[in-house]
Amino acid sequence: MKNCEYQQIDLEALSTPAPTPSPQPVPEHGQEEEKTAKKQQRKWEVFQGKNRFCCDGRIIMARQSGVLPLTLALILVTNVLFFIFDCPFLVQHLTVCIPVIGGVLFVFVVITLVQTSFSDPGILPRATPDEAADVEKQIDDAGNTTYRPPPRTREVLINQQAVKLKYCFTCKMFRPPRTSHCSLCDNCVERFDHHCPWVGNCVGKRNYRFFYTFIVSLSFLTAFIFGCVTTHLALSFHTYLVASNLTTNEDIKGSWSGKSGAEAATNPYSHRNILVNCCSVLCGPMPPSLIDRRGFLSAEEKEAAAAQAIRKEVELPALGAKKHMNVVGTWLMVCWNLRFA
Repeated sequence: MKNCEYQQIDLEALSTPAPTPSPQPVPEHGQEEEKTAKKQQRKWEVFQGKNRFCCDGRIIMARQSGVLPLTLALILVTNVLFFIFDCPFLVQHLTVCIPVIGGVLFVFVVITLVQTSFSDPGILPRATPDEAADVEKQIDDAGNTTYRPPPRTREVLINQQAVKLKYCFTCKMFRPPRTSHCSLCDNCVERFDHHCPWVGNCVGKRNYRFFYTFIVSLSFLTAFIFGCVTTHLALSFHTYLVASNLTTNEDIKGSWSGKSGAEAATNPYSHRNILVNCCSVLCGPMPPSLIDRRGFLSAEEKEAAAAQAIRKEVELPALGAKKHMNVVGTWLMVCWNLRFA
């Protein structure tokens, strides 16, 4: 009891000022450093594959992202030009649903592209040293302690059919069925389909559905934009021609606008009214065919057709002989000039 009381008094005495300095308290920043040092390291920080990670491992992508920025740029620029130049005209002349459909398809394409590019395609973790040593021990039936490469294949039965499993010397394991090692990402990917440079990632078991929906939605978006642009061009140009009672040939040649170099003249076929021009072109009576293609030839027409056929047979050899004489004459002239040059 006295000893306990003495120890308590001695502790209080140590807290009072004495020649021996008291221990200094640990500063706050030192405590923070100790907490940081004790923080657990995440697996993506020591991942052995050729991948890049963002957002504390939530986003995974290949180190060689390929042409993914180009893919995004092409999709974005194409849709921006479509919404700026084509949608206003089509909304005014057709329906307001066109930009809505285009916007939904665009958002769906971008979402599926991001899911394909930034998700785990089905990477299999590599074998630990203990697991690799266990595999080597299993295949080393002779008990030899020296290293010997394991066999390259094993066979398993899937639906009563033998399937070979290959050994991956990089990942130190037998690959499961339909698994392959991607040389670009340096990973074994389950149900490996291919490494797509356009999305900048492997396509495998976990992101194949996103890749498929991406290419399908992109196909619909491309067809939709192409159809709308074609409709815009056809409507705008040919609507102008119908309203002006012009033909494409006349507009290109500039017959009534002075484009051909001649003085500008007024279109004599225009009725000076857009509505009347449209009715004249679109609602006028259908003129009859003038060639009477299903009619029968008369005797005189038969004789004329036969004479014309004979005339063609005679003219063709004569034309060929004339061309041959021209070639021979030109060759003789060249030889004569070379002789006296």
